[in-house]
Formats: sequence, C-alpha cells, structure tokens
Amino acid sequence: MDGRWIRWETLQGDVGVQFDAFAAQNLHSTLATWTLWAGPSIDHPTWTITASPYTPAALLADLAENLAHGTGIRSHTPVKVKPTVHLTTTPTAPPPTAATTQPSRSR
Repeated sequence: MDGRWIRWETLQGDVGVQFDAFAAQNLHSTLATWTLWAGPSIDHPTWTITASPYTPAALLADLAENLAHGTGIRSHTPVKVKPTVHLTTTPTAPPPTAATTQPSRSR
C-alpha cells in the first residue's frame, strides 16, 4: 500500500495488480483505476491491461488469477508430425437394383 495505490505482486515481482484509489474517487478521470501487468516490474512491464472503476470485480479477479498462473517461462516442445498418407480410390458404381413391380390397388 502506498497512500494512493494498492498493489499486489507475485513473490518474484513479475506479475501484479494495482488499484489507483485517486482515479477511483474521481469519476471523470482518464487515469486507469485498475492495472494488471506482467514483466520485469510495473514501471517496465512487458504488457498491461487497464480497466475503469466500472469493471466488475469478478472479471478482474478472474483475469488476475489466470494471468498470474499462466505467466512464467514457457518451453516449447516440438511435436513430431507423422507424414499424412493420402489414398486415392476410384469410386465404385452402386450395384444394379432389380426393378420390382408394385402391386396395383383397386377400389
């Protein structure tokens, strides 16, 4: 907490959520009330998402949780793709059907 901002960061300090109390109290402010970020620090983020005071708290909580758990060093394991075999066949004609006579109806 820093008088104006309430901030939560991971232990590594690479992901966080910041709430700007000043911006939240001034409804006509162009300042972001909420900032979700990831990167070396909030002052030098790799990316940020900003939100207004009207953003639902449940949305912010879900975003923060998913982003915090989904951030980190990702390794790419190449997947070996098997070559696709394309089979070509000539369509066969349907078997001939015998004409059947329908019994006639009389009234």
